Amino acid sequence: MTEPLAIRAHDLRFTYAGRPDPAIRDVSFTLEAGECLLIVGPSGSGKSTLALALSGLVPHEVPGEWSGELEIGELALASAPRGEIAARVGTVFQDPGSQLVMDRVEDDVAFGLENRAWPLDSMQRRVPEVLESNGLGGFERRRSLRLSGGEQQRLALAGVLAPRPGVLVLDEPTSNLDPAGTAAFFEALEAIHEERSRTVVLVEHRVQRAWPLADRVLALRADGSPLDLGTPAEVLERSGPAMEAAGIWLPTDLPDGGRRAPAIDDERGPSGADVLVRARGVRFGYQRGPLAEPVIRGLNVDLAAGERVALVGSNGSGKSTLGRLLVGLLRPDRGMVRVAGHDPSRMRPSRLARLAGYVFQEPERQFLANRVDEEVALGLTRAELGALAELMERLELPLEAFAVRSPYQLSGGEQRRLSLACALARGPAFLVLDEPTFGQDRRGYEGLLEILRRRVEHGTAVLAATHDERFVADFAGRQIVLEEGWLIGQERIAEPSPARRRRLIGRRKKQPAVEPAEAGGASGSAST
Repeated sequence: MTEPLAIRAHDLRFTYAGRPDPAIRDVSFTLEAGECLLIVGPSGSGKSTLALALSGLVPHEVPGEWSGELEIGELALASAPRGEIAARVGTVFQDPGSQLVMDRVEDDVAFGLENRAWPLDSMQRRVPEVLESNGLGGFERRRSLRLSGGEQQRLALAGVLAPRPGVLVLDEPTSNLDPAGTAAFFEALEAIHEERSRTVVLVEHRVQRAWPLADRVLALRADGSPLDLGTPAEVLERSGPAMEAAGIWLPTDLPDGGRRAPAIDDERGPSGADVLVRARGVRFGYQRGPLAEPVIRGLNVDLAAGERVALVGSNGSGKSTLGRLLVGLLRPDRGMVRVAGHDPSRMRPSRLARLAGYVFQEPERQFLANRVDEEVALGLTRAELGALAELMERLELPLEAFAVRSPYQLSGGEQRRLSLACALARGPAFLVLDEPTFGQDRRGYEGLLEILRRRVEHGTAVLAATHDERFVADFAGRQIVLEEGWLIGQERIAEPSPARRRRLIGRRKKQPAVEPAEAGGASGSAST
């Protein structure tokens, strides 16, 4: 195992090729060996760019203009060979599927160990050990690309942790994990932190669990410059109001609890006259044959026009598959699905897009154009184009700022909001969202809530597959629970408390421009 290494950054600046403004600028910090740095900031503030720099991909693999100094131990990353960086730094990216390289789960974990010349007997012990500790025990022979998004994230974590690198760079590592997986991840990270066995750089929107782990917090502004740097207590005291105004989640932003009402009958749903979406006896599996395990098993569900439903369950329970079945992206092996009386899997795409929309967990999978304005305008009527500017403004993607940007160069949160805009622009009667709050800062989250509520008021039914308990509490009126492809329960969810609703509305209406106190926390000299 590589010993934990110190990190020193001085006046970092990086501008992507073809972009006029830097993604990060004037970033300086020092992190001692074995410490944990938490990086927070609004969507598009350069958090992932900084993670790419620490992994050596910026500026080695990503074209752009780089300046400043970044060292891990005695290694200057801008000039060091990629192999030397990889031997010291393990990175988990926002999109876990992008770093899976082998067909089988155990081979993917072994790949990194083979590249580091681990002996065969050591690999044979380490691979099942790290899979078990990441909730993938028994998955050794499964196909990596057949895993759910959360399972792929666990696999990416296992592959990075297997060689025990000295530095861990984790970019939204819990974004696709269910609550149990998130809790297990943070427990493992807490153990690493207590042992001081690795230096950790953590980019995370779920700051309630991350904040207590941090030795230092780096808060970034929307333009990629430092807003503050210091201990968690110092940063919160100095810059809490400025961070809130910038849309950064704070550790005090906890959802209200205790809202759920008693469970309702699994077979109950909206009355027949109200049903917009109906599924009966739906069964589906990705593999064929008498021994193949189905992903969805004999499922019955109804959704009414204007209903807000959260689809919850552990990683691999079938949430994404069910969503795709309900909008016609997949066709059931058995049973039937109807949306407004139509079989969505047999409809022409142009007609289906105005009846049912789907926002993927990996938004870049549905982009077709090279510019944001072209992407969101594809196939729209003149009337739909007329409403586009307001929609993009409400989703924090104003066309005057984002029109010529490439969808593939947006941050993860911005990509998610763009994919949502593409679906909403057609005004579908039924909308399925797969992890809609992933990568969202607070302003993006509150804008999402506002625009979804407007659509629901106009009769759109929304089904959101999510692990975000805050979103379930703030938005959903009903919750459907899946486990191993079975519908195991439903329950009504009470409306958010009046106090929380006032807070949400008030934040959207008033965003004060507050700067931190003059404490040197946002300057390069704060790295002491």
